[in-house]
Amino acid sequence: MGKPTGFKEFNRELPGKQPVEQRLKHYNEFVEKFSDEKLNQQSARCMNCGVPFCHNGCPLGNVIPEFNDAVYRKNWKEAYDILTSTNNFPEFTGRICPAPCETACVLGINQPAITIEEIEKHIIEIAFEKSYVTPKKPNLRSGKKVAVIGSGPAGLAAAAQLNYAGHSVTVFERDDAPGGLLRYGIPDFKLEKWVIDRRIAVMEEEGIVFKYHSNVGINVNINDLLREYNAIVLAGGSTVPRNLNIPGRDLNGVHFAMDFLKQNNKRIAGKDLLANAIIESNILEKELTATGKT
Repeated sequence: MGKPTGFKEFNRELPGKQPVEQRLKHYNEFVEKFSDEKLNQQSARCMNCGVPFCHNGCPLGNVIPEFNDAVYRKNWKEAYDILTSTNNFPEFTGRICPAPCETACVLGINQPAITIEEIEKHIIEIAFEKSYVTPKKPNLRSGKKVAVIGSGPAGLAAAAQLNYAGHSVTVFERDDAPGGLLRYGIPDFKLEKWVIDRRIAVMEEEGIVFKYHSNVGINVNINDLLREYNAIVLAGGSTVPRNLNIPGRDLNGVHFAMDFLKQNNKRIAGKDLLANAIIESNILEKELTATGKT
């Protein structure tokens, strides 16, 4: 590693946060960036372990010690290439992942773990700043067409990988914008929506087509998809809440998380809730008609 004694010399630090009086005035992210010096120090704490358990702790298998070393050497292109070899969307995971890699960090046995998640977020943001993030357009197309149902993180990752393989991908999203849980389940203070829009713009340049207000089985006929596409990926997510029988469940003001978060995120985004409600009502009416429940 760049600095074998770094874990002895530097303590774990996290970026600063905006003062509370400023945070109260907006809904945006309030965690500030590391300075170049702090980012260098935090990456220097990585120990080049004989067995880097952070690899196993990361569900994506991110190659963490190697991108930490590249960050220490300030080789941002290398760090970006290493990170994106296993992770389609570091700008999402770097903000909202619970960071099991840090729980698995060997240094965490007797010291605070490496700030892996923050380093990951800084790599991708610096990569965008330096224009390393460019559309990855396949050289050859397979001639095969794939429909991806759902534009949450799973649907977006599937669409990206299938497109890289040369297939023509169309993503069907029942809502008015892509992202699924990323957009309507996570508040802006954890993930501002321009971060999603920035990535979608790259994916569209790569050739991926997005269709909104397209609720497959309701206003999009599944038989049409079966005829038109060679394969269909089901990435609809889990939107049915658990109605637990617990004390207080029936009290006023107690709502299912997604019912509240979706409406609140749309309101913060300045979207016309009434117009969206009318569209969703029309889709629901078609669903009831189709199932004979009207």
